[in-house]
Formats: sequence, structure tokens, C-alpha cells
Amino acid sequence: MLHASAPVPGVERIAVLRANGLGDLIVALPALEALRAAYPRAEIVLLGANWHADFLNGRPGPVDRAIAVPQSHGVNGGEDATEDPARLGTFFAAMEREHFDLAMQLHGGGRNSNPFLLRLGAKFTVGLRTPDAPPLDRWLPYVISQHEIMRYLEVAALAGAPATTLEPRIALTVADRVEAADEIPADGRPLVALHPGASDPRRRWPPEKFAAVGDRLTQAGAHVVITGVAGERPLTEAVRAAMHADATDLSGHLSIGGLAALLARCRVVVSNDSGPMHLAAAVGASTVGIFWCMNLGNYGPLTCERNRTVVSWRMTCPDCGALEPGPHCGHTSSWVADIGVQDVADRALDLFYRADAIANGPG
Repeated sequence: MLHASAPVPGVERIAVLRANGLGDLIVALPALEALRAAYPRAEIVLLGANWHADFLNGRPGPVDRAIAVPQSHGVNGGEDATEDPARLGTFFAAMEREHFDLAMQLHGGGRNSNPFLLRLGAKFTVGLRTPDAPPLDRWLPYVISQHEIMRYLEVAALAGAPATTLEPRIALTVADRVEAADEIPADGRPLVALHPGASDPRRRWPPEKFAAVGDRLTQAGAHVVITGVAGERPLTEAVRAAMHADATDLSGHLSIGGLAALLARCRVVVSNDSGPMHLAAAVGASTVGIFWCMNLGNYGPLTCERNRTVVSWRMTCPDCGALEPGPHCGHTSSWVADIGVQDVADRALDLFYRADAIANGPG
């Protein structure tokens, strides 16, 4: 059990900085749940990326409101992000008028995010810190080799909010379910999803291998759907083209909420280490995650009843032989391509048949 510091007194409004991707939000959810339990009457405001407001506002969960952060160095954008000083000034003036009692940095080591957090004008600040980041009122050192769920639970505990759960959960809405049903009506076949995308191309398993697993699952009686954002259509189309069986390409067809509802209907989701993989687990789907070993310790599932992992232990770049960990050599070839189809298919079929047995009950 994580040791919790004393609660911060007089907290009525909490700002949480986490302005990045889908998987990054999901691994922070247990920390947000801890905040909600420790400060049940406080308003929790997520300072996030542009998509957070559409996804979170009005959705049951620990976040009451989400506000988009303007593009800024290392916060909502990379180190070379183009900032608009006037827009940032307007944003921080609005944040000061929010009168936050507690501001929490769940956005990384703090070199950029801690100065950002300090400009909110909150009475008390908590978060993470690398040696080159300014300190907050309460802070923990940022250590690279730590599971992300535990990292942010430690920060929440530092604010007097002990853990209440380890497993991220996302609530579905009626609108989510309607969107998914309109896209893929129930036809009596169990659904299985393949997700061949990932933000880093080095984390992508080859499309033809996804296709081979999709064919195996189709033979088991599944309706295979292939998911991705519109920009990932070349990947999803490559998987579909390599399959011998029919499959439905859904790239660019669903909002995040609609995707969540679709994944919740799936008997198993086979995915690269990606936001949709974490989303699938958070809505209760069984998952087979394809991981590079250096990411497994930070983002791998904490439990194995519904989640399986297949891991590449490659430690050198397949193009130039550069050793990891080390400076990025710049090449983008897959570091997980050596994972075999049989390893992934065996895990996927095990979960597929387990879910079938649970659905049909004894006898």
C-alpha cells in the first residue's frame, strides 16, 4: 500500500495537468479516482489536449471538466511547438480566475510542465521532478523505470489521496453505444478487433502478421474488425488486403467514445502497445498486447486474467544495430516484427475461447 501524505486542507477545486494521448490519460485514471475519493466535494478539472473535452465532459468518472491547454513547449506540443504568447497569457489569466486550491502535475519530469503548473496561481502544487525542473510544494523524483499507473498513484498519495484501485476504468455512455451499434450492428458472431497502429512506428507489428491472426480468429467464428484513426488507414487497409477472410475496416469511422463501446463488445482485442489497447482493457475487453520489452515495464498490464502480452526482447536497431537504451538513431523500422504469429494467435484464441466458456456457462 502506498504511503499517503496528509491531505491538503481547504481544497474545493483541483487542476490536474495531463495534456497528451489516450493511453497517457488511461494510465492516470487510478490517480484521478484516488483524488475523487480523497476530495469528494472538490471539482476536478483536467488540463488536457484538445480531444479531452469532447471525450470527458459529461462522461461519468472522476473528472468534472476538461479544459484544452494551448500549444506550448513540452506540454501540449513538443519541444519545438510554436507558442502564441497572447493566447497563453489569456489562458493563464483564465486559470487564475479559477482559484485552484491544488494543482497536480501528472505530465512527466517537469522541466516544461512544472513552470507551466506554477503559472496557474494555485495555492498548493504537487507533482514530479527531474533535477532540471523547478520544485513544487510536494514532489517526487521522476524515475524512468516505473510503471506509469504506480507513478501517478504515488503523486496522488503525495496529495493525501491513497489508491482506491489499480485498474483503469472508462464508463460508457448511451451515445457511445449507439454510435458503435450504428457502425457494427450485432449479427450473432462474436467480435474481435485488430489494432495495427501505434504512435511510434517501432512499436508496430507487421500488417501481414495481424492478418494471419485475423484469419485464425475468423476460423474460430469471429467477426474481425480492424480499428485505427483516419491517418492509420494505410495500415488497416494492408491488414485487410492480406487477410484471406472477410474483415471490416473501421479506420476513421469512430469517435473515441464510439471506439470504446465497440471494444467493450469484443471478445478479444489484439493490439500493438497503443492508446486503443489501454482503452480496450479499461472497458473490460480481453487484450493481447504486443510490446517491446523496454515499454512493458512502464505500460504493460498489471493483471493477466483478461490480459496477455507478447514481448520482443530486441535491444538493437534492426537497421543500424544501435544499442538501446541510448540516443534514438532515427530509424523507424519495427522493433517487434520478430514476434511470431503463433505466439499471438495462441494467446488470442485462449482468451477467445475462455470468454465463450464464460458466456455459455457450465455444461
